[in-house]
This record gives sequence, C-alpha cells and structure tokens, in this order.
Amino acid sequence: MSRPANDDAVSFAEERHDNSEFTYFFPEDSFENRRKATAEELEILLRNGNRFLNGSENTFWVPDGQNLFYPERIVGCEFSGTVILGQLTPGRLCFHDLNLETGLYFSYLENCRIGDNCVIRNVRYLSNYSIGNYVILFNIEEMSCTPHSKFGNGILKEGEPESARIWIDVRNENGGRAVLPFEGMVTGDAWLWSRFRDDRPLMDRFFEMTEKNNDGKQNVFGILEDRIVIKNTRLIKDVKVMSGAYIKGALKLKNMTVCSSPEEPSQIGEGVEMVNGIMGAGSKVFYQAVAVRFVLGRNCQLKYGARLLHSVLGDNSTVSCCELLNNLIFPFHEQHHNTSFLIAAEIRGQSNLAAGATAGSNHNSRSPDGELIAGRGFWPGLSTAFTHNSRFASFCLAARGSYLHPLDIVYPFSLISINGNELSITPAFWFTFNMYAVARNRTKFGLRDRRAVRKPYIETDPIAPDTVAEMTAAMRRLEQLTGEQNPDDSRPAAALLADETAEPFVLTDTQAQKRYGATVIHPGRAWREYRRQLLLFAVRTVIERKEVATDSLRAEICAEWEKKPRYTEWENVGGQLIPSAKVKAMTEAVKKGGITDWEGVHRFYEKSEAEYPDEKLGLAMEVIRFLYGKPLSQWDDGEKLRTGKEAAAAAEAVYEAAAESRKKDYSDRFRRMVYGNSAEQAAVLKTFEEDTFLKQLRRETDELCERIGSVFGCPGKREPQ
Repeated sequence: MSRPANDDAVSFAEERHDNSEFTYFFPEDSFENRRKATAEELEILLRNGNRFLNGSENTFWVPDGQNLFYPERIVGCEFSGTVILGQLTPGRLCFHDLNLETGLYFSYLENCRIGDNCVIRNVRYLSNYSIGNYVILFNIEEMSCTPHSKFGNGILKEGEPESARIWIDVRNENGGRAVLPFEGMVTGDAWLWSRFRDDRPLMDRFFEMTEKNNDGKQNVFGILEDRIVIKNTRLIKDVKVMSGAYIKGALKLKNMTVCSSPEEPSQIGEGVEMVNGIMGAGSKVFYQAVAVRFVLGRNCQLKYGARLLHSVLGDNSTVSCCELLNNLIFPFHEQHHNTSFLIAAEIRGQSNLAAGATAGSNHNSRSPDGELIAGRGFWPGLSTAFTHNSRFASFCLAARGSYLHPLDIVYPFSLISINGNELSITPAFWFTFNMYAVARNRTKFGLRDRRAVRKPYIETDPIAPDTVAEMTAAMRRLEQLTGEQNPDDSRPAAALLADETAEPFVLTDTQAQKRYGATVIHPGRAWREYRRQLLLFAVRTVIERKEVATDSLRAEICAEWEKKPRYTEWENVGGQLIPSAKVKAMTEAVKKGGITDWEGVHRFYEKSEAEYPDEKLGLAMEVIRFLYGKPLSQWDDGEKLRTGKEAAAAAEAVYEAAAESRKKDYSDRFRRMVYGNSAEQAAVLKTFEEDTFLKQLRRETDELCERIGSVFGCPGKREPQ
C-alpha cells in the first residue's frame, strides 16, 4: 500500500520516526499499561500480510495484559512511525446496517493512538490521530492531522504569519465586523464582538481571550473521541470529532471541530464540504451542503446544497438549498428554497425567509459595505428584495416586491408593502389578522428546541422586553405623527388614537423610507393593539410572581417591586434579552480584567438568565406607569378592579382573534375549493374544532383570566357559552 505523493508530508513523518522525539508528540500516559509487541506477535502480524516501514515494529505498542491483544485481528495493514493500540479482542461493532469485526484491516497507519476495540477498515491513509474507544472507520481515502492544525479555531501556531489566521466576516462584506471562531462560541459572543467595533480596547480583549489557552505548539494530534462512525468519506484533515458523531459520504472536512455528544449526536452526510469552522452539537449537515469559515450552532440543519459562508448561524436553525454570505443569524432561523439569498445581515432569530427573498442587495453603494438588521420574527415574503442599509423592528412581515430604497421600520408586528416607490406600513398587523401565529409562537419554538442543555437561554415569547420597548416607542411615534398631522383636532394625540369611533385616518412617516417616506395605515387601531399587548405583558408578569397571592397587590409589596431596576433599553444578545446597561457593565469588566475569558462571558449570560424574571418585573412596573400615569403602589381598589377587568378582556380578545384567524383556514371558499367535500377537507386538515393549539390556548386563557380575577379582585371566569 503506497503513501500519498506529498513531499512535505513525507519529510514531516520522517522527522517523527526519530524515536528520541516520539514522546514529544504522544503524551506520556499514552504508554501506560502498554508494551512492545513480542516476536511471536510480530510473526503473526507479518504472516497476515502486514508491513512495518522504517523500523516501526520497534515503536508498535500493544496493551499489556492477558487476552487483551489478538494480532489475528490485524490484516493487510502498513504501519509507520509510532502506533499505540488499545485493547483488541474478538467482537463486532454495529451501527445501523453496518456490522464489522473489531480490528485493523487493509489500512495505512502512521503515528496513531487507537482506543479499545475499534474497527479501522480500508483507510488508505491515517496519520497523526488519537482515536477513542469503539470507533468505526470504514472506507476513508485520507485522514490526517498536520502540525499547524487549529480545528477551526481562530488561533495561530508558532511561526505562522498573521495572514494565516481564520476570521469570519459577519454582517459586513468588507470585514469590518470580523470575529474569530472558537470552540464553544455562541451567537451572543459573535454579536458582542461584531457590535462594539468602536471600542478598540474591548476588541483587543476579545482577541486575547480567544488566544488565551493557545500554547502555539505544533505537536497537535487529530482527535476522534469515543463511539464515532466515519464511513465512505474522501478527505478528513485537521479535524476534531467529539463523541457520538456519525459521518458518511463526506467529500471534504478540513480544519474544523465537530461538537457532539451521546445526548446530542451530530451528523455529516453525503457530498458535504466543510472548511474552517465549528459545528455545534446535535447538528446535521448533508446532501451536498457547503460551509466555509463558519460557526454552526447546536441542533441546526444545513442541507440540500445549502451554502454557508463567512457566517454564524444560531441554535435550532434550518437552512436548505440557498446561500448565506457574511451573516450573523440568531437562533430559530428558517430559510429554504433554491432561490433564497441572504447577505451582509444581522437577523435576530425566529425568522423565515421565503423563496426568492433577497435580503441585502447593494443597489445604492459604490462598495460592498451595506448592512441589514432585522429584529426577531422577520418574515420577508415571496420574491422580496431589500436594499442596504435597512433596519426592521421585530416581527415585520414584508409583502412581495422590490424595495429599492433603504428602510427604517420602527413598528413591530407590522406588514409592509411596496407599489413603485409608495411604501405602506400597517402597524400591529399580526395582532389584527394573524393572532393565531403570534400566540402559537409561545410554545412552537420551545418544542423545536432539542438542545440537551438549553444554554444559553433563548427568549421565544413574542411579547418580551425587546418588543415591549419597540411597542412603547411605536406608540410614542404614532402620537408624535398624529399630533403633527392633525392640528385641527383639539384632543391630545393619545386620546385621538384611543378613540375607536374616530374617523379612520392615515399618517405619513418620512423616516420609514429614504427619499419617499411611507404611509402608516390604521394608526389608531395599531396604537390600541400595542397598548393591549403592553397591558397583558405587565399583568401577566405580575401574576406569574411566586409571591403573588389573592391580596398580594398591597401597596407595600408593589412599592418593593418598584424598587427593582426598571430597565427600558434591552439588547438581543444572540437570542437572550439582556438590559443594555448590564451589557455595557459586562464589556467594561472585560476591558478592566474582571472577566478574563469567554467562560466568564458565558457565566454572565447564566447570571443574566437568573436575574431575568426580576428585571421583567421591573419593566412591568415601568409599563404600568407608562400606561396609567402612576405607579401600581398608588392604586386604589377601584383602579385595580378596572385594570383587572381590562386585562381579562384583553386576554379573551387575544383568544378570539387567534380563533378567528385560524377559522379562515377552514371556512374561506378558496381554501375549501380544492376538496370535493367537507369530509375530504377534514380528512386532510382535520377540523377547526380539533385544533390542538386552540384547545390549549383556551385552557391557558381561562386560567389566566381566573388568576387575574383572584389577584385584581374582579370576576375572572368566562361566562358559559
């Protein structure tokens, strides 16, 4: 069996054949309970067609113990350098339909350490790897590790030039927001690094933190942990693979780490090429997908020819068929269909890009320096195209069209549409026309989160501090525009917007689209919907407190709640919502040495998760003050009673709106016309009455109303229908 014709590889291997240096490459514990093969064992090995090159029979180590090594299980192999074997006893390893005898067969091994009872069969070139227990390697052309391997981390080895460092150019094609990948990186880390680019000391500290545990030594082994299966694969070079991973039919895996565990096994499938990156545990990449300079989160899927380039993709995301370039994408992102395209964007998760959506076209720039930022729940429709720079509030739905000018949409839960240069915005569209989708989000994403350990925390409730802040700002913006554009109405703008009997009117927002502005449709209805959701957020947050009892809205308890920090500005840190002030304090701690590594940043995320309920309560107190003009501690019983009734009515209205929007899927004539009769429709879709989520929402609404009633002293139960 011949070796690959590569002069560099040959010279390096020959240097390692010097027995005086092999302990430099193999840790001392590699030789514990090991001995050199006996003359009798070597005779059996040679009789089985094995060959020892360059005197490597003298550096061939086997387990020291009775009945731990059966040389008959090594057939037709070539050995070079130092090879250390673990236990090799009769047995078989099975995975799916693959069933193989333990042992080494028809393979070339050079400078390798093999764990207990592995199968290595038809591996044409295996060099410089440390392999765990019960590993199957079957039909592999080349698997090697070079001295300068970094396993996808953005570090350098001794003597390497800075130009060899692997950066990921997220959010901006020019590299102005580039980050260094590292094992354990989460989306929040990439966001912090890419966001505060004006803070040079912070950038330097992030760089140092990434290099912190790098000794620069070039004595690197490739790593395969326990119970890994790799078969029918062409090239694996400078790759670390963790326990439980399954790789089949891959074309090229180079300089990367495959994170995996028995609880969250990762998979790489047919035709895949992955170079320079980190793959998260529990993720699956298959069917000709390509990833270059990337960090792939946990429980992600990349499939059907998808291309992920210079991007960080958050946990629980699925991308198929399409291309993503220079992106930072938060968790729960969905993107499908072969015509989809996404470039130079920060998409903050729970998003869905439809076929033909082109997010990030450089129509207005002389260089590739544009960016697009979209809050949670971004949903551009079929064949939409956007221009840099653009920014969208959370849960914006864009109707089909070419948006040829930069946009700044500050109204969450809105529908935007374009006709020529005329942009229309319908704020709070989701609350009026698709409340079913909004309500279902509270549970949908939780069910899709298949991470064994749900760290970092990901906020999936549509009504949360980030959207609360956006709705509050949108209400103020509507009030400002209403006051400016209705000078003849003597009422305050808020009173005009609150009046359901007022004549419908539209507003013009000149800041929503460059040059042409936008028309804001039904601003009064939007203002009232925003107010209702803010009220529900505040009341729900209050009654979810463990200390809340029937009489717990006493003034002294409310006053204690009002002492909690009332953060009104929040950051979406890779899917986790954290007050802006705390993020700023954390970055200052990084600069001053209070936080010295990325593990410290991750502990900050965990601490923020623990403090999140109290911070939401503080925000709820601020929302109550915003809505009613005075703190909860100063309310009398009558005010509590009226607010409880209003909140219960709002909760009931949410259910009714959700049921009404779902009912259209069954009653609309154009939806029914493809079925021969109602029985066929029921067989395909089930019936409206069988909708499991609406049943769940009905129960939750009844429980919520009853709880509101007990806390606020108002009738909470729904009247029988």
